[in-house]
Amino acid sequence: MAVRARNTKITLMRLLPHYLPIEAQRRLLAEIRALLERAPLYSPAMPRSGSPYSVRMSNCGPLGWLSDRSGYRYSPTHPVTGEPWPAIPAMVLDLWRAATGAAYEPQACLVNYYGPAANLGLPRDKDGAAKDAPILSISLGDTALFRIGGPQRNSPTRSAKLASGDVVVLSGPARHWYHGVDRILPGTSRLLPEGGRFNLTLRRVTPP
Repeated sequence: MAVRARNTKITLMRLLPHYLPIEAQRRLLAEIRALLERAPLYSPAMPRSGSPYSVRMSNCGPLGWLSDRSGYRYSPTHPVTGEPWPAIPAMVLDLWRAATGAAYEPQACLVNYYGPAANLGLPRDKDGAAKDAPILSISLGDTALFRIGGPQRNSPTRSAKLASGDVVVLSGPARHWYHGVDRILPGTSRLLPEGGRFNLTLRRVTPP
């Protein structure tokens, strides 16, 4: 699946299905579990209301994306432990370079865990200063029904199924489009014995 800018040949979203073979998925899952021992998953809160997300989160890299009553922001430390985030695994950095072609490295890798009933509304990326840097998303585990809109909350949307090993690259204006996960399709992958889905989202926060 590729989404292109209207009347141009500029690709704004690229879905790379089955980008990671199963052995690479298993290695990446082991890397995620290791970093979560140092930066455990926690339950973030929505701005203003303080309502909990159904998704649990963590981060790795110099900066981590946070959400709480005060709003969205990037922080160098875990909000619960107060410790710096672990480094982004070398395997993940290699995926960033290969899939995006960017000459610079990401600074934040958000790790989301979706249980069988989890979903994520239609947020958009507007908190970092690196407005032109691509965003890379890596899926592991059960298939997710991903939805992407446009620059306005009421823009038309389209959806795609993201299976384990799939990679998505958002670039150009699309990196600021509203997007989210409608639902998880339980039992569509055997990668995680506990079921559910991990998603890694890599971003550059400051201009390279």
